[in-house]
Amino acid sequence: MSDPGAPPIEVRGLVKRYGSLEAVAGVDLTVQAGDVYGYLGPNGAGKTTSLRMMLGLIAPTAGSVRLFGRDPVASVHALKGVAGFVEAPMFYPYMSAEENLRLLAAYDGDGAAGRIAEALDTVELADRRRDKVGGYSHGMRQRLGIAAALIRAPRLMLLDEPATGLDPAGMRDMRRLVRRLADSGITVLLSSHLLYEVEELCNRVAIIRRGRIVHEGEIAALKRSAGTVYRLRTSDDALARVVCGEQPGIGTVRVVGGHLEFAADELAVAPLSAALVQAGALIHELTPQTATLEDLFFSLTEPEDEAEPVAGPPGAHGGPEPLAEPEPAGEL
Repeated sequence: MSDPGAPPIEVRGLVKRYGSLEAVAGVDLTVQAGDVYGYLGPNGAGKTTSLRMMLGLIAPTAGSVRLFGRDPVASVHALKGVAGFVEAPMFYPYMSAEENLRLLAAYDGDGAAGRIAEALDTVELADRRRDKVGGYSHGMRQRLGIAAALIRAPRLMLLDEPATGLDPAGMRDMRRLVRRLADSGITVLLSSHLLYEVEELCNRVAIIRRGRIVHEGEIAALKRSAGTVYRLRTSDDALARVVCGEQPGIGTVRVVGGHLEFAADELAVAPLSAALVQAGALIHELTPQTATLEDLFFSLTEPEDEAEPVAGPPGAHGGPEPLAEPEPAGEL
């Protein structure tokens, strides 16, 4: 039995080892009902392996996964109301979209066959339902994968890189589709490399690096934690850099494309302006630049010797390249 008050996904201490290779090294995250939850990390960071454990496709070495309070490894019933795909949805290319979905519906039962027409309409493939999947574009197959998930009438959907390989129009269509799913009441966990898509679609995010979560929480809170980055140009930038270094509340100053950049609290900017003028460095430009999710992602995942300093929480850098993930593609 599911727990009606339990979160859609609750992961604690999740570990997966393959001999001496530790692909996932203790993941903790919680996806709440109604979330559009972004799951981010560099290639090989452990995203796909942990997603496969969340869907019960592989068993963890240690730790636990609960979907609405149930263990997907211990009971197949834990996957009731859960759907999605990992890496790429797979279909029989010599069958039509409708035939593929009817085959899947026969396995699922529970009225799935009666939801095929609505699912195809939702992903805008109704007029191509009798075409062989082998003739579908990559974007159409991705949308068919979502249709295959929808016939299960899910309350929770896990999507691994659904927009990868799509052209700009396909990315836009996928973004609209994910938004429609969320608006219909489905909780979505979305793994993606497209950070601007995650920033636009998701309310919460987890960032994984070397098999560990380095940040989990609201995107807005992550951006607030970075502070505001200011762009500064003066009549004497060398002098201005010295003055900035002497002012309290001003972060590390760096030279970027002919101007200075630094993170600072808003209350520190006015005294800095006065100090610059007094020192003779007349201000040509002093403007706030809002940190993007991309800035923060790189600050949390890139080694210090490979990336310039960017705004982000203290201690966010460090470490060599992440471990590779050995798992093949899969779907549910």
